[in-house]
Amino acid sequence: MAMTLTQKILAQKAGLESVEAGRLITARLDLVMGNDITSPVAIKEFEKSGGGGVFDKDKVCLVMDHFTPNKDIKSAQQCKICRDFSRERGLENFFDVGDMGIEHALLPEKGIVGAGDCVIGADSHTCTYGALGAFSTGVGSTDMAYGMREGKAWFKVPAAVKVELVNKPAKNISGKDVILHLIGLIGVDGALYRSLEFVGDGVKYLSMDDRFTVCNMAIEAGAKNGIFAVDAVTRRYLKAHCKKPVVELHADADAEYERAVVIDLAALKPTIAFPHLPSNTRTVDKAGEIKIDQVVIGSCTNGRLGDLAAAAAVLKNRRVKKGVRAIIIPATNKIYSDALKKGFIRTFMDSGCVVSTPTCGPCLGGHMGILAEGERCVATTNRNFVGRMGHTNSEVYLASPYIAASSAVLGYIGEVK
Repeated sequence: MAMTLTQKILAQKAGLESVEAGRLITARLDLVMGNDITSPVAIKEFEKSGGGGVFDKDKVCLVMDHFTPNKDIKSAQQCKICRDFSRERGLENFFDVGDMGIEHALLPEKGIVGAGDCVIGADSHTCTYGALGAFSTGVGSTDMAYGMREGKAWFKVPAAVKVELVNKPAKNISGKDVILHLIGLIGVDGALYRSLEFVGDGVKYLSMDDRFTVCNMAIEAGAKNGIFAVDAVTRRYLKAHCKKPVVELHADADAEYERAVVIDLAALKPTIAFPHLPSNTRTVDKAGEIKIDQVVIGSCTNGRLGDLAAAAAVLKNRRVKKGVRAIIIPATNKIYSDALKKGFIRTFMDSGCVVSTPTCGPCLGGHMGILAEGERCVATTNRNFVGRMGHTNSEVYLASPYIAASSAVLGYIGEVK
């Protein structure tokens, strides 16, 4: 039977010739991942089930990123549980201060995820790795515990939504604009428990950083996963980062999709998600001059080198508007180091920004940029729910690094010409 790309990966991992939407399967896992918030719960369940060793020391990965460096006693205790578990089980892939990064930027960079892999992570934005042609999805801590022990997980095979990207995007249009436009079009439940499969001649114009951003926010449309097929761009990235064999799978020409959406990249304008949903989108020309208090450029969505380059291009020889706090958070130590070599960090410092160690920090209201009552922030993060970044009476506006940096200079939501 004809299958989508996601269905082909799941069939392979389940040891089946084919699978159809709605079928319940048990699939072999190539990676089980958790962070300093979700892993302690999974570890507790793991120990309750009898303890012992994990199914594969190379395929269980713990990343300390949400409240790291630890901001208080509770976060320190959380990380200690993970550190002790990783040491006792001899985990090969444990990342902490000094060799760290935000999980969904770090794992591809380290070559831990490859094309054709099946990955679960106790974090909703695990869907990021679909950019590499992998099936990856977020799960709860109990599923993570079972995955660590057995190396398996159960899934209901998702139906699919085909998103066809056509034409070449204009200057300063990024993956963030693509995914915000899509979410604005179909809504936060427009792909509920569906696979978002990105195809079309426009895909070749998207960098890997763009694709990571697009897949990262698939969950914000309710999707089980987002995925791109492997192409020349993917191969170049994997050759530079990953030693695993490249498993190239493609959807059948007659694969069944529940819905098809066409996005003309050439017609896109810089897009912003207004409070308090990622689907509440407007283009920058219709945003109005909304005064802001803070800008955050970073996160698992937009903290990669290409994102920092876009922000630095705006901020070079400009100053952050007085009264605006601009926080730059490189997503990994390597990205920080590369940005330093390219002069981006100097540009940020000279323009009046502060640069943080890699951390999820303010994205989830953790630390490094909490908002007070009535404050507004333009952020390159992935969620703008009520109270997401601080006080319940604060506002978060989601945007690309280009728009975030422009807004920092202007002091209001806008585009530097």
